[in-house]
This record gives sequence, structure tokens and C-alpha cells, in this order.
Amino acid sequence: MFRGGIRCRAPLSSIDACMMNRRIESRLLCADLVDIDWRDQSGRLRRGVANLEDISQSGACLQVEKPVALGAPLRIGYPGGVLIGRVKYCVYREIGYFLGVEFDPGQKWSRNDYRPQHMLDVRSLVNNAVTAHDSGEGSPDTVLH
Repeated sequence: MFRGGIRCRAPLSSIDACMMNRRIESRLLCADLVDIDWRDQSGRLRRGVANLEDISQSGACLQVEKPVALGAPLRIGYPGGVLIGRVKYCVYREIGYFLGVEFDPGQKWSRNDYRPQHMLDVRSLVNNAVTAHDSGEGSPDTVLH
């Protein structure tokens, strides 16, 4: 798909591969504003602000207002540091463009380096709920007094 002359969507098999990687590696849902910069197809430096939707050791999903070309190098700036990667997918949804960014080799996100403002580890949430259910805590049979 082309939007404004920019190839904004990877071939379906490529998107499927990206989504499969998302399922394999633990990703944390989050909401935080980060600075981004990249070079457009003409080589011009572009800057913007993105909403960080989720993050893992090797990549992130960003919501942005304008499309960014597939394969474009992209820098994500956060307080105290930067992560560098490449755009692996760019899809339009009702509220904007979503970019899948794979961090370059040697670039890994760590909670010790950057903790997004709002962060939720869904796997931990599910594991805690299962543990609570198995131990009888929060069971439907539990009566609160």
C-alpha cells in the first residue's frame, strides 16, 4: 500500500513474520511519548513525537501521525538515551500509523535504562491471575465479608 508516495505496508508474509516475533518475545504494553527522527526517501531529516505502544528487548511499536518508509533507519529518543532501529512495518489504523521497529544489533531495551511512564506486563498479569485462581484467592467460590 502506498500513502503519500511512501510504501507503508510490508508484504503480508513479512508482517506475519513480524507478528510472530512479537508473540515469541515478551512485549510490555506501554504508553509514553518519545522523540523520533528518521530520514525520508529524499534523505531529508524528519523529526516527530510518537506514542510508544509496546516495547521488548529487540523492538517497539510506535503510533505516529505520518507514515515512515519501510526499512527507514529510525532513532527513538527517551530521557537519558536513544534506541536505534529500522522500520519493519507501517500500517494505518483509524487513529494513525503504527510502526514496527526492530532495534539494530547491539541495541537492546532494558527496564534499567528506560522505564516508560505507563507499562503493563500482560504475561505477569495473566500468571498472577492464574496463580491466584489456583490458590483459591479470587475464586468465584470465595465469599467476601
